[in-house]
Amino acid sequence: MLEIKNLSVTVNDENGRADILKDINLTVEDRKFIVITGPNGGGKTTLARAIMGLAPVTGGSILWNGTELADKTVTERAKLGVSYGFQQPPRFKGMKVADLLSIAAGRKLNHDETCSYLTKVGLCARDYLDRDVDASLSGGEVKRIEIATILARKCPLMIFDEPEAGIDLWSFARLTETFSEIHAQKEATILIISHQERIIRLADEIILVADGHVKDRGPAEKIYPQILADTVSGCNRLEVNGTC
Repeated sequence: MLEIKNLSVTVNDENGRADILKDINLTVEDRKFIVITGPNGGGKTTLARAIMGLAPVTGGSILWNGTELADKTVTERAKLGVSYGFQQPPRFKGMKVADLLSIAAGRKLNHDETCSYLTKVGLCARDYLDRDVDASLSGGEVKRIEIATILARKCPLMIFDEPEAGIDLWSFARLTETFSEIHAQKEATILIISHQERIIRLADEIILVADGHVKDRGPAEKIYPQILADTVSGCNRLEVNGTC
């Protein structure tokens, strides 16, 4: 179970101190599929990064299965089973895709296994296994490879920050199928930051984050109509489907 208690993140910028997250309280039960959505600048990515240890917290607690994460490094959190997919994944010059997948899995994967992970994210294994994870790959390709590594790790907590970014329509359709399959297997808790309707509608629950607060949460059938109403009434209030 993921428990977030009174979590705050404050940063200093050219305009002074800015409160990015303000006393966030959340509980996410095991093996749930949660989508965190809301307007740009509302604190969604900072919340995800704080869970992974990529954004320093200034107050509060983050508990994963009873273990406090707030005082642990990114590596320590990864060893506890927390994984994270970036909006803009890193590249690794000289690292083959097949080798990266094996490193993620913690063992040497055979050909069929590596092919399976790439197929799940809409990539043809024949075209990618022997390629370097470098600048020769597009942003969307690197994003899908990163998601494949997260699947290979089989972590009990998977966090994805806008996994749809830079991915074409056909690959995105395959990706949503993959998320559905992971959830159906009930092997991981999934947290996804997203504006995409097709991902939002897969969720057990939607958490609406805006202005550093949790504004609302609930099942898709309750929250999604509210999102649409906000979008129609004023595009500056909430972004959905990248149309605002």
